[in-house]
Amino acid sequence: MTETNTPSVAVAGCGYWGRNLVRNFAELGALRAVCDADTASAQALAETYDVPARGWDEILADPDIPGVAIATPAATHAPLAREALAAGKHVFVEKPMALDLADAEDLIARAAEAGRALMVGHLLQYHAAFQALHERVARGDIGALRYVYSNRLNFGKVRHEENILWSFAPHDISMILSLVGAEPERVDAVGHNYLQPGIADTTTTHLHFPGGMAAHIFVSWLHPFKEQKLVVIGEDGMMVFDDTRDWAEKLVLYPHKVAPGERAPIAERADAQAIVIAPSEPLRAECSHFLGCVAGEHDPRTDGAEGLRVLRVLHAAQQALDH
Repeated sequence: MTETNTPSVAVAGCGYWGRNLVRNFAELGALRAVCDADTASAQALAETYDVPARGWDEILADPDIPGVAIATPAATHAPLAREALAAGKHVFVEKPMALDLADAEDLIARAAEAGRALMVGHLLQYHAAFQALHERVARGDIGALRYVYSNRLNFGKVRHEENILWSFAPHDISMILSLVGAEPERVDAVGHNYLQPGIADTTTTHLHFPGGMAAHIFVSWLHPFKEQKLVVIGEDGMMVFDDTRDWAEKLVLYPHKVAPGERAPIAERADAQAIVIAPSEPLRAECSHFLGCVAGEHDPRTDGAEGLRVLRVLHAAQQALDH
C-alpha cells in the first residue's frame, strides 16, 4: 500500500493508549483527524501531528474518512462502534469490543450487513514473535498441544473502571484460543482484591478444552517486576514467547521430550534454540493491517467473531469470580 492510496482514518480517544494509535496512523500517512471528550487532549495531539481535532458526529459525517479507530473507555466501545458502522465506516475497536455479549453479536451482524470491516485490537496477534510461534505450532513442530500457560504481570497501572482480568487477560485469551483452534468447554477462575473493594488485582483463569487440552492465565498489577510470558507445551517440544526479552530471545524452542520408562516417564532435555525474528513494532503492524482492511485488501485477522470468542471466555471467568 503506497502513501498515495493509503486510506484515511480518524482516532477517537486521545488518552494513554489512543496516543499510540494516533502516532502510528500518523506515521503511516493515514491520520486525518482526532477526537476526544477532553478537547484539550485532542487539541494537543492534533497540533503534534498537524491534523484537526473534530467532533465525533463531524467525523462520522465525513465521506473522506472511511475508517475510525476507537480507543475510548471500554463501556463506550460498543455504542461508538455501532454509530460508526451505521455511518458506513470501517471500525477498529480496542479490546474488549463490548462489555455485553449481545452487544458484541449485534456489532458483528451490523458490520456484515453494512459490508464493513470490524476489527478488534488484540495487539499480540500482530506481534511477529507470536505469529512465528503460531506458524510453528500449526505445522506441528512441537506435536499435538498438551498445555499452555501465560503470565502477564506488572506493578501498576492500577485501574478503577475495570479489574485485572478485563484489563490484562484478553491478550492471552486471544493468543491461546488462536493456538488451540477451539473454545474451552469449561472456564474456572479465582481472584483477589487488595487495593479496591470489588476490583480484582490478581486472577488465575483455567481453560479446559475438548480432548484434555488445558491452559491457565495468571494476571496481576501487584507484581514486583514485569513479566509477559507465554509457554506452549506439545508432545514433541516446548516453545516460550517472552516479550520482555530482546528480539534475539523473544521466541525460544525447547525440543525437550518425554520418553516412556519402566516405572515412570523419563524427561529428555535438549538444547534451547532461539528463533530468529526481524524486529518490528506490533502496533505498527496492527494499524497497517487495519488500513489494509479499509482498502479491501483482506479481512481482519482479529475480526468480530474472534473478539466475541474472547469475550465469551472473559464472561465465563467473571462469572466464576463472582461466585
